[in-house]
Amino acid sequence: MTFKRFTRIRLMADGIRRGTSANVATIFALTLPIVVGAAGFGIETSYWYYNSLKLQATADAAAYAGALEQISGSDKPTIVAAATQSAASNGLGSGTIVVNTPPASGPNTAKKAVEVIVSQNLDRMFTSIFTQGQVPEKARAVALITNASKACVLALDPSASQATLFSGNTSVKLTGCSVMSNSIASDAIKLQGSAGLQADCLITAGGVSLNNPVTTVCAAPITQALPAADPFAGLPTPAATNPCQNSNKATLAPGTYCNGLSLSGSVALQPGVYVVQGNLKINANAAITGTGVTIFMSGSSTVSINGNASVQLSAPTSGTYSGVLFYGDRTGNSASSTFNGTADSLLTGAIYFPKQQISYLGNFSGNSGCTQVVANTIQWSGNSTINQDCTSLGMQDIPATQSVALVE
Repeated sequence: MTFKRFTRIRLMADGIRRGTSANVATIFALTLPIVVGAAGFGIETSYWYYNSLKLQATADAAAYAGALEQISGSDKPTIVAAATQSAASNGLGSGTIVVNTPPASGPNTAKKAVEVIVSQNLDRMFTSIFTQGQVPEKARAVALITNASKACVLALDPSASQATLFSGNTSVKLTGCSVMSNSIASDAIKLQGSAGLQADCLITAGGVSLNNPVTTVCAAPITQALPAADPFAGLPTPAATNPCQNSNKATLAPGTYCNGLSLSGSVALQPGVYVVQGNLKINANAAITGTGVTIFMSGSSTVSINGNASVQLSAPTSGTYSGVLFYGDRTGNSASSTFNGTADSLLTGAIYFPKQQISYLGNFSGNSGCTQVVANTIQWSGNSTINQDCTSLGMQDIPATQSVALVE
């Protein structure tokens, strides 16, 4: 090969190399934005996915917090506030939250549940070169409240020692229902002396102290449970009326008794609501009867029934106060009422005193055993058999411990 020919070939190869390098540089320059954009889009979609998971966790926690607040008996604004606070604590930031109880959509609209819908707009990063709009994200959660048991006896005090006490020679049999205490004390439910107790279960937010064996359907007492909501928290307060009623009659009419009631002899109460401003005392050997009666004890007024009195009273079976026989004012101060009577006495309906201690001393219950006691604290020293199947008498079921589960 001559020197000139070699030189020409070399120059041609150098030109090809330079052309190829130029083409590669051109192609690289043209494809670089696509490569960078694809990588950025991959990173950004991962970021969106991570935030969607975080937003769902925020919705779940908020719905759960709202349901726990509902279990405690709070009203809707308090439930909404609890869910909103939970969402804020979990980083919702400038996002929005909607709380519905019951849920506004889905399969649980007719159930006791809390629905939370949270929304957030995310800023774009790499994809902002294609569009400037924010990325909307939304998450929804529903926390369902279910009742694990029914209660015939419910103590509402959140911390009292011996909030529910069975003592003396008492023998109590609860059929189809449980004893529930909201107290966190280690002896929130206590059985002492020679007291005997049968129930579906003993359930408490705290602990139990049992000097004697208890017969239960459940394998063991349920402790550290969620507190039960006040089943009558939404019950309206009866309004006082004028004029004041005359209590010195053998037959009493519904209305307001401004100076309390002291009943002796044979007295019949006509159906209706009785507002008692002052104490109610049923004296020894009295015979008191009444059907469809609700007795509201205004303020801190108390009830005292003598053990030798025969008292046969039943609550209304329909209407606002259906199933409620005695109703203690929830705005009153701490006090104590005593329910006693002869073996033929019948108190059919709920005895509800959210601010008072109830001492249940009589050897009786209600018609077909239908009595419920819901009070701040309860002391039981009488012999009685109590049943839960009382809907035919207008009484509602009282949820004992409740559970919360995320279902949507």
